[in-house]
Amino acid sequence: MLVCMHRRALRTMLERYQAVWPGEQPVVARFLAFIEGHDDCLLRSCAPGHITASAWVVDSAWSCSLLTHHKKLGKWLQLGGHVDGESEVERACLREAQEESGMLDFVFVPWAGDAITPLDLDVHMIPARGGEAGHLHWDVRFLLQAAPGQALVVSAESNKLAWVPDDGLREFTSEESVLRMHRKAAGVCR
Repeated sequence: MLVCMHRRALRTMLERYQAVWPGEQPVVARFLAFIEGHDDCLLRSCAPGHITASAWVVDSAWSCSLLTHHKKLGKWLQLGGHVDGESEVERACLREAQEESGMLDFVFVPWAGDAITPLDLDVHMIPARGGEAGHLHWDVRFLLQAAPGQALVVSAESNKLAWVPDDGLREFTSEESVLRMHRKAAGVCR
């Protein structure tokens, strides 16, 4: 299988993910088939869907996670968004975390060796809105830890931001993909 250079880093990252999470082979296979079948998978213009990057952000004490109340979707979710052609999706993740939180100082949590490895993968439908057809987001999610003492700034894409204590997450969301990231991150830090 030939993968163009701009998708090679993503393929390598997905292979690392599969090695760490062998039980998630079906979702990795779906991702690999998608990126191999769409040269433009890193661009929003890829009509059936496109790669996105998200951040599961924990505080410096590992006791709270940062959620945003998404303006368009009307739900509490993790930070994240479009990679906009960035072939190193972890850079897009960091950019989105900075833009959507107002904080600048984050570190990728090295939970699976030294190489940056996603915490989670998720494919979800984005409903049609305005002139944009419904499409899939192929979301590559990373675990970030925020440095202490940073002020939050709500972006134009959000209604609110909240540091949510571990035991209060279900008061904000019942989204399985969000709860799954929380469970995975809790397993990493303990």
